Amino acid sequence: MQRMVGLVRRCVDDYHMIAPGETVAVGVSGGKDSLVLLELLHALSTYHPAKFRVEAFTVDMGLPGMDFSPVAEYCESLGVPYRLLKTEIAAIIFDHRKEKNPCALCAKMRRGALHDAITAAGIHKIALGHHYDDAVETFLLSLFYEGRIGCFQPVTELTRTGVTQIRPMLYIGEKAVANLAKRKGLPVVHNTCPADKQTKRQEVKELVAELSQKYPDIKSKLFGAMQRLPLPEWGVEGSMRRPLPEE
Repeated sequence: MQRMVGLVRRCVDDYHMIAPGETVAVGVSGGKDSLVLLELLHALSTYHPAKFRVEAFTVDMGLPGMDFSPVAEYCESLGVPYRLLKTEIAAIIFDHRKEKNPCALCAKMRRGALHDAITAAGIHKIALGHHYDDAVETFLLSLFYEGRIGCFQPVTELTRTGVTQIRPMLYIGEKAVANLAKRKGLPVVHNTCPADKQTKRQEVKELVAELSQKYPDIKSKLFGAMQRLPLPEWGVEGSMRRPLPEE
């Protein structure tokens, strides 16, 4: 736990993610990644010199069988304000539009609902639960399926909405995230989305796992390449080091 909070702090400081006195919204889907992010960012907020605050927001898509009351109780135990945003995103995507490839539209609609809610609350920064493995997989997805070298940025300023997205867990691997969620007994909500684990990202995740058997350092090399350019906004000032993720 202490090492993982330290890695979050290092990422926050490397990319100047949080300003003093700021309130940071955490997008909590109910999955392990976002719950671990909330746990680590809340812990960091108790001693980081920026003295920032954390609030949690969940977009309820209206999928059957997803109960977020344990998440609300968990946030209460941390003393973190929590808001559940009820939507009909699932009905729109699956019932009305009958989307065959729903993930892109779903992400766009959830992001829109989240940004509207946080800006209405006077918050303009949101932390997302993307981790080290997500960054490597996104890089390969862009290369394989779009024919370009690209990835999301550690800090993304959305000028149209005035919202800034940050990704404080980029130095932490997925295995460490899963282990911490289990050790802490975090209230992970089972995802009932019919498209879950049926995506191109899952294919790439399996490919990376297979390649890692033969090339154990493949993820660290890809991540280091992103920090050394050509990707914009990924360089770390005054440092060419590659982070060692908490696996």
